[in-house]
Amino acid sequence: MATDTSAPPLGSIENPIKFRDQDFNALLKECLTTGVLFSDPTFPPDQKSIGMPELDPDPKKAIKWMRPKNITKNALFVEGTTGTTDICQGQLGDCWLLASLSCLTMHPTLFVKVVPSGQSMSENYGGIFHFTFWQYGEWVEVVVDDWLPVREGRLLFSYSHTRNEFWSALVEKAYAKLIGSYGSLKGGNISEGMEDFTGGIAHTLLVSSRTPRVLWRALTGALSRGSLLSCFIQATNNREIGKVTAEGLVKGHAYAITDTDKVTRGSDEVLLLRLRNPWGFVEYCGPWSDKCKEWDDVDKAEKDRIELKTTEDGEFWISAEDFSNLFNVVELCSVSPETLDDENTPVPESAWTISEHKGSWVPGCSAGGSRKNNQTFWKNPQFKLVLREQDQTEEDEDEGEDDDDEDDDVEVTPNDKKGADKTKHKAKHCTVLVELLQKNRRQKDKINFLYIAFHIYRIPPELQGVCLDRNFFMKNRPVGRSGKYKAQRGVWRRLRLDPGNYIIVASTFRPNQPGEFFVRTFSKIGNTLGTRDINCTSDYVPVMATPVSPEDQVRVQEAFDEVAASDDKLNAKDLMDLLNSVLAKDYNLPLETCRELIFGEDTNGSSRLSREQAESLLSRLCNLQSIFLKFDEDSSGTMSPFELSTALEDLGMQCDSKVVQLLCERFASGELQMPFHGFVSCFTRLRKLFALFESETNQEVKDRGINAWLLRFLVL
Repeated sequence: MATDTSAPPLGSIENPIKFRDQDFNALLKECLTTGVLFSDPTFPPDQKSIGMPELDPDPKKAIKWMRPKNITKNALFVEGTTGTTDICQGQLGDCWLLASLSCLTMHPTLFVKVVPSGQSMSENYGGIFHFTFWQYGEWVEVVVDDWLPVREGRLLFSYSHTRNEFWSALVEKAYAKLIGSYGSLKGGNISEGMEDFTGGIAHTLLVSSRTPRVLWRALTGALSRGSLLSCFIQATNNREIGKVTAEGLVKGHAYAITDTDKVTRGSDEVLLLRLRNPWGFVEYCGPWSDKCKEWDDVDKAEKDRIELKTTEDGEFWISAEDFSNLFNVVELCSVSPETLDDENTPVPESAWTISEHKGSWVPGCSAGGSRKNNQTFWKNPQFKLVLREQDQTEEDEDEGEDDDDEDDDVEVTPNDKKGADKTKHKAKHCTVLVELLQKNRRQKDKINFLYIAFHIYRIPPELQGVCLDRNFFMKNRPVGRSGKYKAQRGVWRRLRLDPGNYIIVASTFRPNQPGEFFVRTFSKIGNTLGTRDINCTSDYVPVMATPVSPEDQVRVQEAFDEVAASDDKLNAKDLMDLLNSVLAKDYNLPLETCRELIFGEDTNGSSRLSREQAESLLSRLCNLQSIFLKFDEDSSGTMSPFELSTALEDLGMQCDSKVVQLLCERFASGELQMPFHGFVSCFTRLRKLFALFESETNQEVKDRGINAWLLRFLVL
């Protein structure tokens, strides 16, 4: 029987992308052969890799870089088994990352994806290690050496409670290399780390949205289905972040939820959650903490079963009641959509399919801003979503928000007010989960997240395959959305929609903000997500059929009579003088544009125009001037890429966002605003390219399409 010997797809966990083209196996082999320990030239042991200024001038406290075996003689990659207490936070504000890593240790099958087995500091040791992280739809393998920053003989950043175990410090270093530097890890949302360790879907659950018992049951079920859980107490302002409460809990600080259980105390059943502070110290000191009196009334067998510890290791138990009273937010990361449900009977994972796409917001082109920017919102990237396969009829909850127009507001402080009561109804719907992630927003020691959101619109049959212009979005309301614009890496929502055709519009709150993003949907097999590509079209001839006025005809004749050469034709310089005598002063054309105009005509290789050609050209330019004035809505004397796109459509030329972006880069010198002469050059080049494509006889070229043709020749 034949077997499939093809390699796993690049970017899968079995065949991850090699970050910076570094091959772990090849590098390890070289180290073992030469006997020279690996030193990573792409992430050297210096201040640039730290990514933060060294604030302490005391030379005794200067940062040094040492290998584990120089820090402690009995250095180990892993001592025994991995666990939550292997991870302690150092002098870096990355509790969000380390809390995620603590959660990961509770799931061995997920852990080995990030920390591949077989790594050691004794056998086959070459000073090189490798780790794998999920990055926007792809798994990426990151190679690091084991030089670690040390101050006064101790690890500066993450360390193990036992002090001689180094796997967590090396995971932290690999992630810092992936993001840019250690400083890039300062501050963040727990969901980022959980998603990058699993490829799962992270989302927020308000503690107040459930009763303590229902919340405990939901978290227990999520843990049993492989979800990563963490929590925090919201700080009301920056001064409160890091403040320790009377109960020993830290505000604005990420805690890992590592287990749930219940014990019997007398006749009462007590529901408990086990939490861990990534610091490795500063523990909860309220009821059911390590050394509290409540444990005196619990059988020793019960305490042994739940592995109660009284050491200061950052890990502690807390009752469901106290947890609900003290904590505000739970962050969950589910490795598949079905684990997002509270029920314990998930749909088989094979029933879901994932569709993924990457995109970008380009200022003036595809960065249209929120719905409040009704002139430009329609230019945002659009993705078509086709829903065919329905779920079983069930009593659904409408997970959308109320349909007021305030959804374009930004979320200033999360969870300021409770959502409206959810409406229950019975219907047969398609379940789809949509997530939008913005990419590469960590810069040195700062986070620069844009306010992002997505909206979903139902497309009626008569508009399928048609370019959706401003009028569509002015007349139609979204049937689903992610909610208020949020300045965080990702926003998501699970929706139940009727079968049909939809588009997803991804946007930033403010227009003209550049950025890259990643959008993915989880839906039933048979439902699809794709880019909404627009084929460029041209029907410009009827639009330009305005005759020349008698006055302009006279000017053309006089110009030719005075300066035309012996062949009765005008060169570029004389043409410029003629055209600028007719056009308004602010719209005069430079010599180079006039050369382009001549090139755009059929001159049989000549660089001059005849009388008839000059008249026709003047007619077009007068029309272009009126179009330019019409769509220069801010009367700036220039045209933005948004205005360019609508102006070209008015001329009968429809162009997709990539073509418009290239036109702006080519004819506006990379600026957001295009002067009139740039608009003329842009139209002239497009007109010529459309005509050349129509006359092309090569079928292979035709099959590639007009978009590919334009993108190829516009750069010339």
